Amino acid sequence: MRIGVVFPQTELGGDPAVVRAYAQRVEELGFTHILAYDHVVGADPTVHQGWQGPYEIDSTFHEPFVMFGYLAAVTSLELVTGVIILPQRQSVLVAKQAAEVDLLTNGRFRLGIGLGWNAVEYEALGEMFTNRGRRSEEQVEVLRKLWTERSVTFNGKYHTVTAAGLAPRPPQRPIPVWFGAASDRAYERAGRLGDGWFPMMEPGPGLDYAREQVHLAVAAAGRDVESLGMEGRVSWTGDPDKAAADIAAWHAAGATHLSVNTMNAGLATVDDHLAALERVAPDLR
Repeated sequence: MRIGVVFPQTELGGDPAVVRAYAQRVEELGFTHILAYDHVVGADPTVHQGWQGPYEIDSTFHEPFVMFGYLAAVTSLELVTGVIILPQRQSVLVAKQAAEVDLLTNGRFRLGIGLGWNAVEYEALGEMFTNRGRRSEEQVEVLRKLWTERSVTFNGKYHTVTAAGLAPRPPQRPIPVWFGAASDRAYERAGRLGDGWFPMMEPGPGLDYAREQVHLAVAAAGRDVESLGMEGRVSWTGDPDKAAADIAAWHAAGATHLSVNTMNAGLATVDDHLAALERVAPDLR
């Protein structure tokens, strides 16, 4: 099981020196990858009355593709979006951006995608919120064609590409696409289309059910279940014994990857986040 970290961007601010120091120390500690969340804009809760989202206008988010271009030059870690809100982004541009990150990292990139929950963000980006699930499936098809074919012609419900292609194409052809999944429809989509998936729960009966649904979809699509990755997540609580037990539980559940998340743990500085990861690092071996 490969163990990485969730980049705690809502708490580290915008200083590029902090981004670099965090990534380089994470690599020194023996973690394998950095996973980053995605939000382009935040909603102003003084205008959007009754706002219930976990993030808002003052929540700090780096743009993952741009940040990964920077990190590719300062670390050799795998870089993972966990997840890009794909349907609120223009598909061909995502294909180009992902190909560039894959090139700059020499194939150390996974594109995690999801549908998101923030209709305000969709509106700001000029995309439709209500058809995002259906559109995402066609988006994945377009992405993979652009990553693997020199000249692409595609006529779908949502996309038209006429004899066009990317140059350079990525080292990974195609780049692995992993799905965030938290519903029966998402489990089916992940199993049918994904190279891997991110469960939105801890090991236990809920995960057992979700994994069964994903594997049923894999089988129905005639795919090999052994080739499908699964990445869990462990949240730091201040107790290294609990972190070790949570890591062991994900290993027993068959996870191929895991990310340790230090956000929302009451840590004030980059040094605090790294100190927490130092306490987890012995369990990587």
